[in-house]
Amino acid sequence: MKIKYAFANETVEIEVSDEWGEILIDLDRQEYNNNHKETRRHASLDAYNLDGTLFAADVDIETDALNEIEKELLYAAIEELKPQQRALLRRVYFGGEKLLHIAREEGVSKVALTNRMTKIYDALKKYLK
Repeated sequence: MKIKYAFANETVEIEVSDEWGEILIDLDRQEYNNNHKETRRHASLDAYNLDGTLFAADVDIETDALNEIEKELLYAAIEELKPQQRALLRRVYFGGEKLLHIAREEGVSKVALTNRMTKIYDALKKYLK
């Protein structure tokens, strides 16, 4: 019986007895089955996000991608704001500060800051349309 072994740069064919041939074929089959079992126990590298976390099975990838695009558009819109507007927006939304606290700190009324936030919202809406 002839047995073929394929290597990276060559293929070798050897002549063995039928008894040894059956043993070698059986060993190759067992090795394949063991490897196949192992790959079923592990997640494919395709199932990982760039940050190393696994995709959840029930996650809608299309929705996640659209959310990422929207987030990028929002950040680009924020960069188009005036520096004072960006600073106020970051303090309120990313810093979690209250308008009343910021108003007292800056020595203006809360209504003035509310009006500034309204102008910021309008600018963002205009940019995102």
